[in-house]
Amino acid sequence: MCAAGNRVYSHCTEDSSTTCAPCPKFTHIDEPSGLTKCFDCTVCDESQGLRVNKACTRTSDTVCETLEQFYCTERYKDSCRNAAKHSECSAGQYIKQAGTPSTDTVCVDCEADTYSNGSFSSCLPHTQ
Repeated sequence: MCAAGNRVYSHCTEDSSTTCAPCPKFTHIDEPSGLTKCFDCTVCDESQGLRVNKACTRTSDTVCETLEQFYCTERYKDSCRNAAKHSECSAGQYIKQAGTPSTDTVCVDCEADTYSNGSFSSCLPHTQ
């Protein structure tokens, strides 16, 4: 068994104990294990709406968070694994709830005789 951040270099034998080696750069193992290979660090892909919140170390994977105007659609531990762009409300709808890093924007249709260009937080009455 090797400590977090290390992999088994050679297993124990009748006359020697297990030897461990540090995980190479850009790999990690976050708990004690008998693994012979370290895990690749997660890449936070900006083209997918993600950025690095906490860099990968030998003992912990990268923690990703969403970019502005994106929300997380899949979490694993403390990290966001997938993100989507916030919805944009259309003309005739108002923003009931602005998007957050964990929720999408909520759009609601305007009632009769009211309007919104899609960026309002409520619908306004038509002037006569």
